[in-house]
Amino acid sequence: MCIKVMIDQLPFSHANNRSYNWLIYEINYEFLSRSSENFRGHLYDLGCGEMPYKAWLLGYADQYTGVDWGGTQHQLKADIVADLNEPLPIASEVADTVISLSVMEHLREPQVFLGEAHRILKPGGAIILQVPFMWWVHEAPYDYYRYTQFGLQYMFQKAGFSNIQVYAQTGFWVMWTLKFNYQTTRLIRGPWPVRKLMALLLHGVWAINQRVAPMIDKHWKSEGETAGYFVIAHKP
Repeated sequence: MCIKVMIDQLPFSHANNRSYNWLIYEINYEFLSRSSENFRGHLYDLGCGEMPYKAWLLGYADQYTGVDWGGTQHQLKADIVADLNEPLPIASEVADTVISLSVMEHLREPQVFLGEAHRILKPGGAIILQVPFMWWVHEAPYDYYRYTQFGLQYMFQKAGFSNIQVYAQTGFWVMWTLKFNYQTTRLIRGPWPVRKLMALLLHGVWAINQRVAPMIDKHWKSEGETAGYFVIAHKP
């Protein structure tokens, strides 16, 4: 099945392309679609939030288990409630796949988390992870770290993973555009007519710049400038 179709089946698809940050979701969904060969067997979603990917992931995996902590700022829907900074109440070598998206920046003990992900994976199992690098502080005060590709390589190796592949989420222009768009949302304020006019103007800007930025990134390479990273790694 083509990537375009699979993206359309994901939650929060790019159909809402008038928002200020639809592009980052489209980038994430395209990566997940390209990585779908890793989603199999019993999949554990560590930091599952409201489980927005569950239905889609079950198109590949046989079983889905969501894990999150009781203090989540999202609606708690986890199958297992646990603190991801501590040893998990999950048996060893039970997971075929581990997925964790926009979670590790919120953990006080990310190395413990990676060690536990490695422990619960079966030999040959894969972890698919996404973390921010140049991104705003969010879900404060539970936002502790930003990661470089070198830090990620080191931490995954230390946890025992092999075949570690780290991919930049964006280039400079997409990263800068998304940060600009986040900032300009603050301009929508004041009396209702002013808010309405400003929103209309900004929606036009956002619609254009999120289409132009990826084209610039293709031709204007910027090493080390990215909104975040994707990681795929395996347990030997």
